[in-house]
Amino acid sequence: MSAETLAVVLSAVGIVLSLGTAMLAGFAWCVRRIDAVDATLTTRIDAVDAQLTRRIDAVADDVTELKISVARLEGPARHLFVPGR
Repeated sequence: MSAETLAVVLSAVGIVLSLGTAMLAGFAWCVRRIDAVDATLTTRIDAVDAQLTRRIDAVADDVTELKISVARLEGPARHLFVPGR
């Protein structure tokens, strides 16, 4: 094997290893970045979920009070009053 052939083969192996290492490092960076975004997103979603739950509970309480008020307005005539004839 000549020196030129050996140099070409070693250069090719070096380029393949360099590119492979760079691609592996880039992929690892992407995975780490996605995990960080996922953790941040999970925290934000949990906070929004808790806030919406509180709001829905408050609306449910208001609706219950509204139903009671409407039932009092539309309910039967009070017995203390004598209806006019």
